Amino acid sequence: MLTTNPFDDDKLREECGVFGVSGTDGDAAALVALGLHALQHRGQEAAGITSFDGAHFHTHRAMGHVAGNFDSDEVIRALPGSVALGHVRYSTTGETALRNVQPLYAELATGGFAVAHNGNISNAMRLRRDLVRHGSIFQSTSDTETIIHLVATSSYRTLLDKFIDALKQVEGAYALVCMTPEGMIACRDPLGIRPLVMGKLGGATIFASETVALDVVGADYVRSVEPGELIIVKGEEVRSIRPFAPQSARPCIFEYVYFSRPDSIADDRSIYSVRKAIGAQLAIENPVDADLVIPVPDSGTPAAIGYAQQSGIPFELGIIRSHYVGRTFIQPGDKIRHLGVKLKHNANRALIQGKRVILVDDSIVRGTTSLKIVQMMRDAGAAEVHMRIASPPTRHSCFYGVDTPERAKLLAAKLDLGGMTEFIHADSLAFLSIDGLYKALGEAKRADIRPSHCDACFTGDYPTTLTDQDDAAAPIDQLALLAERVN
Repeated sequence: MLTTNPFDDDKLREECGVFGVSGTDGDAAALVALGLHALQHRGQEAAGITSFDGAHFHTHRAMGHVAGNFDSDEVIRALPGSVALGHVRYSTTGETALRNVQPLYAELATGGFAVAHNGNISNAMRLRRDLVRHGSIFQSTSDTETIIHLVATSSYRTLLDKFIDALKQVEGAYALVCMTPEGMIACRDPLGIRPLVMGKLGGATIFASETVALDVVGADYVRSVEPGELIIVKGEEVRSIRPFAPQSARPCIFEYVYFSRPDSIADDRSIYSVRKAIGAQLAIENPVDADLVIPVPDSGTPAAIGYAQQSGIPFELGIIRSHYVGRTFIQPGDKIRHLGVKLKHNANRALIQGKRVILVDDSIVRGTTSLKIVQMMRDAGAAEVHMRIASPPTRHSCFYGVDTPERAKLLAAKLDLGGMTEFIHADSLAFLSIDGLYKALGEAKRADIRPSHCDACFTGDYPTTLTDQDDAAAPIDQLALLAERVN
């Protein structure tokens, strides 16, 4: 199959997007479907919606995009109610299968419970082993299901207390929206690693991974859900509690580099404006004498605009992307597969011929994309090809809900700058510095203070413990001892 973007196999992928609405006049599922369309970039493997009509929960989950699965009246009519919750998924834990598609739903002693999760529980495997030993039966391989079992087995009396008890046992990153007969609950982990915002549409309350989803349904942005905050919505009543000890927030810095749509707002910053500032800082740090600045579509475009404006070098669309190629192009061989790439992206040969070009992209992961694009420029007659990357080198894997290759497959973890330049066959290669990235955010990164964001993919400074990773790296005899202690 030809993927939506043939260069996407060399991008970091966000795990998912969530969208929940409570208090509409009965069209909650239709609003959720619209919101999920706006969040499709965060997860393209599967989508699901669960609604509640005051008596019963209704769910529809499917593999593939929101379009085609939730654009029929028949599907939406089968999801009645004034409360609904939706999810788009790109898996970072658990297999790609319908049983892992969210929202996940279970009947608990307190009633129905549906949950949609963006992030990754970094001690899910250890918790799962303990739960299974004590009789829990898992229906999926998703880390999210661990939360459901922790709620179900909690000894606390009320559902809210059970939920808080469950959250206090998990590590890692989570932005959660849950639906119960008592109301909707939205929360972020105490470090706020993954994003979640709140909006209003008339009397309805809406939660979404990004503000762009609020825009699409005509809702007003109210604020971000704060790190460590739980917001409980019951009818028109909205209240906030903070059950965790306060910590310095560490939201994911890569939201500004790549994950979020450029028309979203994060922590009162325009993603588009930040990306332009990143490009300008990249030009200050890494100038080069050239004729054209060319973005790698589409994620490199705002940074390329910033680079061009700062450097005074003309910005041009040297790579033209077709938006009308579907996902069903059959590739019977390598030659046709290569031609399939050109269906999606093609060099603007008349513009590039004989020119010294600067290619601006958001990141380098394995390096295969950069290699293809540099070669595309050379085939189109470019005199020189210089690559500029609008983020620091990605040297470390992410364990907080981002699909990152194992570290051995990250180009920057294997090669120095010279080696990477040679690998992609560029005339020069340069990255934005970590200090420059913070400067583009209007902040300063200092070695003597805790960073204001999670930048572990660049620095290796993980803000939480990584229990499952530590367990995996432990010698077998230590794992056996651990099992004996548990038993």
